[in-house]
Amino acid sequence: MKPTEAKSRTHTARASILLTLTLITRASAMAQEVASSRNATPEPRIKRQILVSIPDCKLAILEDGKVIRIFPVAVGAAVSPSPTGGFQIVRRLVNPTYYHPGVVIPAGNNNPIGPRWVGLNKKGYGIHGTNEPRSIGRAASHGCIRMRNRDIVQFFSMVNVGDTVEIRGERDQQLAQIFGGEADTTAKSMAQADAGAEAGGGQ
Repeated sequence: MKPTEAKSRTHTARASILLTLTLITRASAMAQEVASSRNATPEPRIKRQILVSIPDCKLAILEDGKVIRIFPVAVGAAVSPSPTGGFQIVRRLVNPTYYHPGVVIPAGNNNPIGPRWVGLNKKGYGIHGTNEPRSIGRAASHGCIRMRNRDIVQFFSMVNVGDTVEIRGERDQQLAQIFGGEADTTAKSMAQADAGAEAGGGQ
């Protein structure tokens, strides 16, 4: 064997050993990173509050007392008003199926609850999309809070199970501050005065 061939084989062997060691080191580091990420405790997110104003037909998301987003909504019609009080998000569904006695409608354009369902701890009530976007801004639902489909997708990404939902039927100082106008706890809800305009389809 010529000296040059021996040197070439020695270099090749050394390069192979170095490559193997590098791969082992990287594999070990990646394994540690994976193990670390599995054991890591995610940072707790501040629970958000969802505030729904029936008179304003609007919904606000608050974090640490500050409004981070406002959406227009449809609320319950006079014959099927939205419940008022404090609630909590207990369920989140993507592309939900609509169930009603004798009716089952799969996800799609004809689904009355749209592409997302955010269920509350009051059975049968939630915040969802709609196949009737013209109802937004009115008292038109069967009691649930409706949003435009593009809005419910964004809303869905901003809330989690455990977040609180407060639905108010009268304008108070906080609602006036958030949505504008004057506080009036004696006037009838503008939304309820809209009778049952466009009530139907959806929740």
